[in-house]
Amino acid sequence: MNAAPGDGDAAKLAGEQPAPVARRVRPPRSRISPERLAARRGGALEGLAWLGRAPEARASLFYRATRLVARAILFGLFRFRIEASGQELLPRGGYLLIAAAHRGWMDPFVVIHALPVEPRAWFLGSGPSTFTSRRREWLIRRLGGLLPVWRGGVGIAVHVDAARAVVDNGGVFAQMPEGTVSGPPGRLGPFRHGAGVIALRTRAPIVPLAMAGTEELYVGKRMASRVLALTSVADLLGETWDGQLPAADSREELELARRITEALAARLGPVVEELHPATVDPPSHPRRWRRRLTWLFLRPGPLDRS
Repeated sequence: MNAAPGDGDAAKLAGEQPAPVARRVRPPRSRISPERLAARRGGALEGLAWLGRAPEARASLFYRATRLVARAILFGLFRFRIEASGQELLPRGGYLLIAAAHRGWMDPFVVIHALPVEPRAWFLGSGPSTFTSRRREWLIRRLGGLLPVWRGGVGIAVHVDAARAVVDNGGVFAQMPEGTVSGPPGRLGPFRHGAGVIALRTRAPIVPLAMAGTEELYVGKRMASRVLALTSVADLLGETWDGQLPAADSREELELARRITEALAARLGPVVEELHPATVDPPSHPRRWRRRLTWLFLRPGPLDRS
């Protein structure tokens, strides 16, 4: 006795093609988990504890040589172009630098391009995004310029101490308060209030720096930066502030930090929007190595550009 035909046999008898098997689509690779990376490392040191020395303001020969090599690659091989302005407003050193909009791995290089070789700039940067290998971490520690932060770390006091050490040594303590490369091109994303807390506790002079054009990179990409006028906590808070510092980690301190970051965003936002159009090429413009250069020092993953 013949077996009864199955669904596939029935489809053949009817002259129909069997339905194609749906291919499983893998979700995009998620961004790196700081907690998992820290666990693999056996813990994560932040700020000066990771650096293991005082943050120097002088530029070493190693740093100068590395800077020349980097410039040859960025401006020679990749033919990046950065229109920088406002350098005449920079003080000699010993200040906080607040940079935005933060949209890619080129942003620290845009900051460095806007500053003189000395005093050195030290960045409050993401350890998980930067320390993708032990060799790279060793190189960055020797080169200097980074004071790492890990989400879920030991608290902001570590970074206040780092900022104070940089400023006291005559260096530049650079922060990007958006805290992420996600965000809309040509506009600011929300500022985190940690930069305001650091400014409030150190009372150091503040230099805002507007940046644009780093959300997408390709050969010949145009970018821009502009140094804004020097400001201070008292200037940003205005006449309504009585000059008294509230208790650390209190609601009053967080409220003042919020006001500081909002005032900085109000100054930077319009300048970022003004700079952005000059960095945008028409759709017909060739974008060689776009994917490779955009993700060169970033782990590919979803980014919110809305």
